[in-house]
Amino acid sequence: MSESSTLSVGPLSEVILYVADMAAQVAFYRDMLGLKIRFPSNLEDYNDQFWVVFETGACALALHGGGENDFGKDAPKVVFDIEDPESARKTLKSLGVPVSEIHSPAPGVQVLEAKDPEGNLFSLESRADSA
Repeated sequence: MSESSTLSVGPLSEVILYVADMAAQVAFYRDMLGLKIRFPSNLEDYNDQFWVVFETGACALALHGGGENDFGKDAPKVVFDIEDPESARKTLKSLGVPVSEIHSPAPGVQVLEAKDPEGNLFSLESRADSA
């Protein structure tokens, strides 16, 4: 493939998760993980929303309504940066969130996996070079 026939894309801008219960998912990501809602903000009830976007740094997390919990094994996985894996694991466990042991898939990297209320897997990752 010649260089002129390749697509040049920019940075990753968002990760989309299809969800069945928008209110429960908003409550989880906002209240348990502490993410700030970018759009639509300041609502009391998110049940009727079809699109909710969270601030997560350079890449946004978007919840898309209409999910049917039929994601298969290749569902999108969201990765959040953290500073202290032990503290993050302890906090999630205390909130009743299913969470794995901490493991190191590469030198200087510590990762733990967890699941949101609909079973979407996400990771929390700490890198020695980003501390």
